[in-house]
Amino acid sequence: MNKISDSFNEDFCTYLEKHLCDTFKNSKQEDLKSFWCDGISWDPIPDSHLSKKNVNDTRKIVTTSWIGIDGQDEYEMIIKFGKYSLRRYASGTNLIDCIPDSANMDWIIIDTNNKTIDLRLK
Repeated sequence: MNKISDSFNEDFCTYLEKHLCDTFKNSKQEDLKSFWCDGISWDPIPDSHLSKKNVNDTRKIVTTSWIGIDGQDEYEMIIKFGKYSLRRYASGTNLIDCIPDSANMDWIIIDTNNKTIDLRLK
């Protein structure tokens, strides 16, 4: 297996968790301003989703996150890769600088009814 734990790992998910909290605070949508993220799983099932080939072919990782007013609602999180993040993932390097700015939510699509959140990395 060609699992890349150097890119999508606990450090990345912990950073993304805090970054999402900041982004929700900056949201122009009043119902999202009080949202926060209380965790992102860095171990999707099956872990074959983290292989270089799978991420290159699908350009995404699907995992679980805990989001909401109390941070405890389970959401399906789909992390979509742009060109820059895909190259970084393929080389096994850090993805933190691929996360867009927290000043706006144009890189996030959240569906509170279906409990899904899509994130677009650079």
